[in-house]
Amino acid sequence: MIIERLENRLCEYALLMRLHRPIGIYLLLWPTLWALWLAGNGQPPRGTTLVFIIGVALMRSAGCVMNDIADRKFDPHVARTRDRPLAAGRVSLGEAVGVASVLCLLAFALVLTQNALTVKLAFIGLALALTYPFMKRFHHFPQLHLGAAFGWGIPMAYAAITDTVPLVAWVLFAGNILWSAIYDTQYAMVDREDDLKIGVKSTAILFGEQDRRIIGYLQLAFIALLIGIGLLTGRGWLYYLACFVAAWFALYQQYLIHNRVPEDCFKAFLNNNGLGSVIFCGLLLDFLPASTP
Repeated sequence: MIIERLENRLCEYALLMRLHRPIGIYLLLWPTLWALWLAGNGQPPRGTTLVFIIGVALMRSAGCVMNDIADRKFDPHVARTRDRPLAAGRVSLGEAVGVASVLCLLAFALVLTQNALTVKLAFIGLALALTYPFMKRFHHFPQLHLGAAFGWGIPMAYAAITDTVPLVAWVLFAGNILWSAIYDTQYAMVDREDDLKIGVKSTAILFGEQDRRIIGYLQLAFIALLIGIGLLTGRGWLYYLACFVAAWFALYQQYLIHNRVPEDCFKAFLNNNGLGSVIFCGLLLDFLPASTP
């Protein structure tokens, strides 16, 4: 009986952390890996890479729990979120706070294995993660705040490997904010009608009928920044080929959101996992000749 109850609680905690939907981990992981490979010239330290990969999983999970805590009064009124453990009452507020606290403490313990600059930057990352869930109440750009939270691993990765945060790290960080605005607006297009009813804000609501066009402009700017990063870091043709393929991913997303069908907008959001992986594969292959003996 005790074991069965424990299994039930762990299952609910896993659902609370969205471990059954790892897309958020991937979208946080790809830019972190981009930064690790660029900062490490294609050979980032294995220990540092492992710390960041585990840290990404922990902080994304913590972010999901904190988001559900902040939205616990909104989620029961949204079709897509009403069955989440906290919204449905299967997990208490105290349990959710406890889970988030443990995850953050574990992530911080990992950060303590890195240098002082990385530890200092981690406090800013925690502040971004804690405040993001509340931004949709105050302004229409929570997607930009998400981009900063999801992309904070970029300056941290550079700090961990080089003990500094150069200009290229901030260019990459800016690119990730644009990318996050793209995919989270696509995500918000799924919930636009429910969000309008309950009064929360998003770029999808702000952009209105101009949503597809503005997403297109953001996609162009994002690809341009990726190319700029290639120029700043002296990347080769394999990286630029990856940028070209990423542009086709962006075009396909435009096709998916053309009629604003919620299911297709969600597919466009998920498609960004492929885009992020293509850029990483481009970096991996581009650095490979230099790293092979």
